[in-house]
Amino acid sequence: MVNARSSRPEVDTSSVAYGPEPTAWTGWVVFASFMMLLLGVFQAIQGLVAIFDDGYYRVTQSGLVVNLDYTAWGWTHLLLGVLIVISAVGVLSGNLAARTVAVILAGLSAIANVLFIAAYPLWSIIVITVDILVIYALTVHGRELKGSTM
Repeated sequence: MVNARSSRPEVDTSSVAYGPEPTAWTGWVVFASFMMLLLGVFQAIQGLVAIFDDGYYRVTQSGLVVNLDYTAWGWTHLLLGVLIVISAVGVLSGNLAARTVAVILAGLSAIANVLFIAAYPLWSIIVITVDILVIYALTVHGRELKGSTM
């Protein structure tokens, strides 16, 4: 008799063909992506407020760490917000370049908010905290999303 099962290999090759199984840490990367979307929106709101309402913030522009008018700060935050949202979409697709850019943008966002902290301390601290969570999730567990089949 002919063995019909002989055409199938005895060794499990599915991990070679389909990549490694995604771990539970994949959720951290998805979390980071959605936090980046929120972060981009937060940055954009902060930028739009700075552009359109100079009197909203706590101190005058001379009281900031870097002496720039609020319009310049507003455009900086708005541009950073848009770039972070675009990068978040790339991170969800598992793109390595988008993940690298996302870490850089989150770092720039944290630095920008440290410099802007005198104008609105609570908002800046919240954004810095989200930046740190995003950087952690993307640097420690970022590569695991690429192999997942979400």
